Amino acid sequence: MKTLDELLSHLRSLDVKLWVDGHKLRYSAPKEILKPALRNQLREHKAEIMKLLGKTNLASHSTSEPIQVIPRDENLSLSFSQEGFWFIDQMEGTSATYNLFSAIKFIGSLNIVALEQSLQEIVRRHEVLRTNFKNVNGQPTQVISPSLHLTVPVIDLCMLPETEQYAEVMCLASEEAQQPFDLSQDTLLRAKLLQLKNTEHILLFSIHHIVTDAGSVIVFLRELKTLYEAFCNNKLSPLFDLPIQYADFAFWQKQCLQAGMLEKQMRYWKQQLDGANSLLSLPTDRSRPPIQTFQGERQELVLSNNLIEALKFLSKESKVTLYMTMLGAFNTLLYRYTGQEDILIGSPFFGRNRAEIEGVMGPFLNMLVMRTDLSENPSFRELLKRVQKTCLEAYANSDLPFEELVKELKITRDPSYSPLYQVMFIFQVFPELDKDNLYKFSDLTLDILPIHKKGSLYDLTLMIRKIHHNYKVILEYNTDLFDSTTANRILQHFQILLEGIVTNVDQSLNNLPLLTLAEQHQLLTQWNQTQADYPKDVCIHQLFEAQVEKTPNAVAVVFENQQLTYQQLNQRANQLAHHLQSLGVQSEVLVGICLERSLEMLVGLLGILKAGGAYVPLDPNYPQERLAFMLTDAQVAVVLTQEKLLTVLPKHQAQVVCLDADWEEIAKQSQNHLISKLTHENLAYTIYTSGSTGKPKGVQIPHCAVVNFLQSMAQEPGLTASDTLLAVTSISFDIAALELYLPLITGARLQLASREVATDPKQLMEQLKASSATVMQATPATWRMLLTANWQGNPHLKMLCGGEALPQDLAEQLLNKGATLWNLYGPTETTIWSATYRVEATQLSRGIIPIGRPIANTKIYLLDSGGQPVPVGIPGELHIGGAGLARGYLNRPELTAEKFITNAAGERLYKSGDLARYLPDGNIEYIERLDHQVKIRGFRIELGEIGAVLSQHPAVVQAVVIAREDEPGNKRLVAYIVTCEQSLNINQLREFLFSKLPEYMVPSAFVTLETLPLTPNGKVDRKALPAPDGDFSREHEYVAPRTPSEEIIANIFASVLGVQNVGIHDNFFALGGHSLLTTQVISRVSEAFQMKLPLRSLFEKPTVALLSDRIETMRLALTQASPPPIAVGKGRKEIEL
Repeated sequence: MKTLDELLSHLRSLDVKLWVDGHKLRYSAPKEILKPALRNQLREHKAEIMKLLGKTNLASHSTSEPIQVIPRDENLSLSFSQEGFWFIDQMEGTSATYNLFSAIKFIGSLNIVALEQSLQEIVRRHEVLRTNFKNVNGQPTQVISPSLHLTVPVIDLCMLPETEQYAEVMCLASEEAQQPFDLSQDTLLRAKLLQLKNTEHILLFSIHHIVTDAGSVIVFLRELKTLYEAFCNNKLSPLFDLPIQYADFAFWQKQCLQAGMLEKQMRYWKQQLDGANSLLSLPTDRSRPPIQTFQGERQELVLSNNLIEALKFLSKESKVTLYMTMLGAFNTLLYRYTGQEDILIGSPFFGRNRAEIEGVMGPFLNMLVMRTDLSENPSFRELLKRVQKTCLEAYANSDLPFEELVKELKITRDPSYSPLYQVMFIFQVFPELDKDNLYKFSDLTLDILPIHKKGSLYDLTLMIRKIHHNYKVILEYNTDLFDSTTANRILQHFQILLEGIVTNVDQSLNNLPLLTLAEQHQLLTQWNQTQADYPKDVCIHQLFEAQVEKTPNAVAVVFENQQLTYQQLNQRANQLAHHLQSLGVQSEVLVGICLERSLEMLVGLLGILKAGGAYVPLDPNYPQERLAFMLTDAQVAVVLTQEKLLTVLPKHQAQVVCLDADWEEIAKQSQNHLISKLTHENLAYTIYTSGSTGKPKGVQIPHCAVVNFLQSMAQEPGLTASDTLLAVTSISFDIAALELYLPLITGARLQLASREVATDPKQLMEQLKASSATVMQATPATWRMLLTANWQGNPHLKMLCGGEALPQDLAEQLLNKGATLWNLYGPTETTIWSATYRVEATQLSRGIIPIGRPIANTKIYLLDSGGQPVPVGIPGELHIGGAGLARGYLNRPELTAEKFITNAAGERLYKSGDLARYLPDGNIEYIERLDHQVKIRGFRIELGEIGAVLSQHPAVVQAVVIAREDEPGNKRLVAYIVTCEQSLNINQLREFLFSKLPEYMVPSAFVTLETLPLTPNGKVDRKALPAPDGDFSREHEYVAPRTPSEEIIANIFASVLGVQNVGIHDNFFALGGHSLLTTQVISRVSEAFQMKLPLRSLFEKPTVALLSDRIETMRLALTQASPPPIAVGKGRKEIEL
């Protein structure tokens, strides 16, 4: 039983014409062609054929003017497709990219003379094979030779052994396929005959696409068979001369366009492609080269007969063609790979829909752009209806040359990818090729060998080809983008998808199967085998207490010139814990801790845990409004602080314990361990992170999650009693728990850095050296700060890097600075780090720094939008399960239910909102956020929270905040504002934000717009938001630098901040400066003036004039003399900053 595709193709090959006359289907056919079986098939498919003809108007062609023979004595224009090939040839030079290559094997006694005569006669019959393409006054012109002698060299390989013959055939075939044509002077087809035996020959045949297409192959084989049989029997050619030639068609095609016959089709295509995304974001194994390449390979598989019959039945039942079903399946695969709901695929339309061109060789093929809507996760049955509509409309408008459409659309061309589409779908079902007699030449048997020219015109091309009654799926792929293993996976997934479709056509696209059983096992089980023993019934402080028993007199912690042994630290923590219990602290009671970095801070943390409570970090640098919200939301019972910080805290109802002023009373408490009903499931801490609603949210972490984490980290990356860990992270950032507790449970030494040291590269370098630290954990921003300050490294240092993505250039620099480098990944909701990776130089060569594999007792699943596991290499949302999961969000049950889900296996998972993909070796590569959450300098920031606070300002109508990295390594927040005031006071707006948000959440640049750019669906188009122009708003008149010192400082400000014209009264922080940039400024200023300037200087004197005065005062105090004059004026040398 033939499908509709096959039937129509078969009828065309028999020269049967069909048309609709009212409610009847009419036909005309050569005598005795329509046999009874064929008539029955026509009756069976009558309704479908009439519907198709009514849509496409194939019989009554839109360009129905007859094709006339034109004179050959004038310049002959090219067809539109030929112009496209010619233009590419002019742009790229001669290449084999558009060569079509075939290897035809003859078994039997070959008449070489008759074969050569047949080829010569085909060249004589078809002018296009005797055509060259020359540049005449800047225009391409066809130049047809009146005659051309085609020679067919014979290469004798009979003397070679069979194994060597095969190797030589492949070598010669490769050489032939890769040999380019010069369009202006070469004969644009070549033939070479290889003799393997007296009864075995292979014809290598190359021809340029500018003179042929796939349909021409049928014409060629049909004529070769007819002519060969005639010449073997010493007969003349039985073929009639062609009524027209390809040059006549080319002229006719141009006339049709000029006469406006295709205007309606142009309108259709412009409307059909309006607003389409012309770049398909295929996940690739390598970054796309800046200039598109055409290096390629192919892989293939044969579909089973059972599967093909099931697909044919489905197509018939759904009243669509097999082509449409296969196209729908390919669209589904691309949708599942990319997540894009609007997909463009190029598909060739063979274009031989006029009787006079059926027997003419030439490039009649036209590319159609099939745009498919996959929105709302339809069933495959529903998708078929959409695909059918798209195809029928495309067929009805198939005369418009693709090249003209591209010109008319005025697409912005990007040299790195093809315009409009980057994937192609080809469905080649030629009934004539299934006829066994086509492969019989007299006493010869002919076979098309599977030898192909290497190359790929697009990122991916999927071909469905029927050969010898088998359906073969061939995938051609660009090898600069994809590995062979990836190509093989794509084919396997396509086959499984087809099997899933015929099993349940009503299944939604997201739920159709994609993975093999082996892949499912690997992704869900094998790569998640992280089970490891750890003490499940103990708490954090109990691990510390066990270490105290082992090494009571070892130094536990050092801060500046103070230190505590394990026993001393434990005793002080016990005393505080007893005191807290007397105040009512017990399990599940939240205790605020607002302390500067000090030994007291560590005592406070351990004391809270020992008392049974859970701590809530309160950063003294946070705005009072934010601290007030946290205190109220957490219903904090007790606050640990220092006397000098009492004024920082907002009004609250909690009991206050000052560890400095109250210590005399606390010290009266027992130094012994406490009795507590605390269990490992109780809370250890609640940390507030940025929230998209405008308010921070409290993440609740139990003891058991931290215990598992610490035990895993002790093994890898690893920490021992011989190590010293330098702690630099604020306790408001959850990664501080590793720095503070991991040394204390392994017997290592904890070196605690002050806030000032941690943010000053010079002081941090000094402390790294003085402390003999062997381990330090920091964000990429801090590591980069050290390198910028010319840190030379430490060969014994283990470097832990996390908090945000690790850039490749930073990783390359760090690898040469220490013993090992680890990339760490994890959200607060899954307890600090969930995956680790030791960075190797070999991985950097691929441009990828993985986040690694899950830590002990942790599972990671990468799932698509339908909750299905994604294949290797395909991006999916990262979901985390296992021992590290938080309890949830404090007082936010709806948000907890949204972010903490249960999968089909009953496992509780956290939806991270991070997009990632598996690499072939099982490591995970982080890609980007799915939402508008970002990390800047290690701080997790919900951009929506900043936007929500901005919108509270009375002058702001609309606001959106994004993170930009216009300069590599300098990621910053930029706010875009629509205001109701003619002149918005940016400084006041910045102060407004400082009163409500931490410093790291205040944008460094503000851009006012009349309106925010929108996408076609009405959402803010973040990609269209302009980069800040480097200028800024000031609240005072610009005053230029007056002295050499002021000029140097102003230039440093401008260089570090990326702004222009810095005046002496401009505030560094108002210009967009932040805490980490202050270190760069101080480093450069200190170097320029040859003096050591404390970091706080810039906070205290943030303008050019004030800082200059401070420097001059310090210089006078140091030297008691005037500084040497600094020449200012024209012709001065620039100082490199």
